[in-house]
Amino acid sequence: MGLFGRRKGGVRRGADSADAEHLRSWAAVREGVEGFVEPRTTVTETTMLLVAKDGEWTRRRISGPDGARKLARSLKIPVYDVQLVGYPQRMRDHDARQKIMRRREEQRRLEG
Repeated sequence: MGLFGRRKGGVRRGADSADAEHLRSWAAVREGVEGFVEPRTTVTETTMLLVAKDGEWTRRRISGPDGARKLARSLKIPVYDVQLVGYPQRMRDHDARQKIMRRREEQRRLEG
């Protein structure tokens, strides 16, 4: 077996009902949610990223691209292939704002 032949912890964990339920409940309390399907890699299963209007986001495993489309239909949200459209700018902007806020909070704690 090669150097990278074994995965830590043995077997990859696939999507389960808790993952889908998290995505459902997350989308239910946010506005302007869109779904983005991220492909399976050697490390992770297929995932679905949900991004709200304000850029807040969450990610969970999903049972494949068809499962993501089915979930998006049930949630009545658009779904995109992230390999084709990329990640939305509002998500990157949200992450940048969160980083600034964490830095400011840390600075206040150090000064305080």
